Amino acid sequence: MRQGAQGSADTGTPWASAAAAAEPAGPARVPQQAGAVRGEHTHSEPPAPAVPVVPRARPVVQRASVRGQILNALRAALVAGDLRPGEVYSAPVLGERFGVSATPVREAMQQLALEGAVEVVPNRGFRVVERGVRELAELAEVRALIEVPVMLRLARTVPAERWAEMRPLAEATVRAASTGCRATYAESDRGFHRAVLSLSGNEQLVQIAEDLHRRAQWPLVGGGPAIRGRADLVADAHEHTALLDALIARDLDVVRALVGEHFAGAAVAGA
Repeated sequence: MRQGAQGSADTGTPWASAAAAAEPAGPARVPQQAGAVRGEHTHSEPPAPAVPVVPRARPVVQRASVRGQILNALRAALVAGDLRPGEVYSAPVLGERFGVSATPVREAMQQLALEGAVEVVPNRGFRVVERGVRELAELAEVRALIEVPVMLRLARTVPAERWAEMRPLAEATVRAASTGCRATYAESDRGFHRAVLSLSGNEQLVQIAEDLHRRAQWPLVGGGPAIRGRADLVADAHEHTALLDALIARDLDVVRALVGEHFAGAAVAGA
């Protein structure tokens, strides 16, 4: 995705707008009985009870969902290489491409800045961070230090039927890889790893591992070895099904070898 003119104005969006909420009505007036005078009490029938007033519901602005959709779209564009390392992108221009105002784009980009994917360029926008093979190898090493011991512990404790339940996720990664789309495969790949690590019952570990995994999927400067074809993606995905087979059989040696090879490949391929 190439950057357009930097001076584009923000565009409005129905997602980010909502009608102003009306003020709730005051207490309802009770009609006076026929022939009654203010201050008089009539004995023919009891006074009518006051009618309770129900405040009008205020419209719900789905601002967070818009920002989330834009964030997911930007992440996919980043993995696919549509947002290129070293280039600067402005929120108004990206907003025009997504059909939204600059505000949710800017908020999503600020989240990507917190994740280390982009950096803020004052008065210009956001620059996609440039990174090399060394950073990719360091990420793979940290992921291995976290995930390999957990995987081996799970291999000893999780029953075979639980692993069998994850086969659809592993097969989904193969189908995603067969499309040749890096963004599609990246999401499916993270989903499989997340499901496996969730069996540990440690949510903090799952979140940290997924953050590292996402960062490992960002493209390198000039493409590099991280740009892989469909055959490479499919080969990587088949390691998931082979790993499940070893986990079901509780073959710890094969599990250790497969996980080690998986992260060794990630160190040079961005998987």
